[in-house]
Amino acid sequence: MASLASFLGLNPGATNKVPSYLIWNFIYAYGILSSRGIKVLLKLDHNVAPREDVAKYGERAVKSGKITEAQLAFVKRNEAAHANRVEHFAMFAASTVLAASTGVPNEVVNKACLVYTLLSLSYGAVYLLITNPALSYLRSVLWWGGNATCFYLLSQAGKKLNSS
Repeated sequence: MASLASFLGLNPGATNKVPSYLIWNFIYAYGILSSRGIKVLLKLDHNVAPREDVAKYGERAVKSGKITEAQLAFVKRNEAAHANRVEHFAMFAASTVLAASTGVPNEVVNKACLVYTLLSLSYGAVYLLITNPALSYLRSVLWWGGNATCFYLLSQAGKKLNSS
């Protein structure tokens, strides 16, 4: 287990893993959560104006029997999860870079980045897979958990900035 902790940068004196966490979270937000793949599989993708695919062609595809209502709902949730992660990436990037550049210990920054990443992965899964209205509030809890992680990093950076 110590090797996993070392790999993730969780031990005291760890190397800075911010670039790795930033790259992974960028790929996750902009690539893995992109709805493009599922829209291509469902033949709902229109490259000329892909942001209008669902609004313009979604209901028509359901009515024609090309896709089911459940598939359309999944694509809509996928687009929303993708947009939310993309929008939040700037907050994550800013808080991690500020914390790292002000001298917050690497293991502290790395732990926060790991927590954020796990919350982000969970957020995406919950957004895509949970359709129960009551359980969907878990998504909000995860989203705020990600915010709290960023706020924590910002506060640690602020302490470093004000300690000089």
